[in-house]
Amino acid sequence: MNLQKTEFQTTLPNGTAVVIDQVSVKKGIMRLKALHHKLRIAILKLLDEHGQMTVTEIFVKLRIEQSVASQQLAILRNAEAVIAVRDGKFIHYSINPAQIDFINTAALNLLKK
Repeated sequence: MNLQKTEFQTTLPNGTAVVIDQVSVKKGIMRLKALHHKLRIAILKLLDEHGQMTVTEIFVKLRIEQSVASQQLAILRNAEAVIAVRDGKFIHYSINPAQIDFINTAALNLLKK
């Protein structure tokens, strides 16, 4: 067995061939971990309700420290779960629907196995 190999190819039940590599798996795990946190879920719920918000609006609504909100938003940004758009000195955050849909679909597919 070659332990140095970091990818392999497999075939899904529907006949589609896919390549699974270590980098993609780690990236997927990081994204799932980002969503597995009570405060980050609360932030995503707020963004879903309001469309887009600044970090100030988020920490005021959740009654948390600004630094805590910023740290949690950074994790969500790294996981590509939120989109950050700069407007002067403000950054407006919104949900990245494509990424959330991708993560949700991947998680549901894992549960089917």
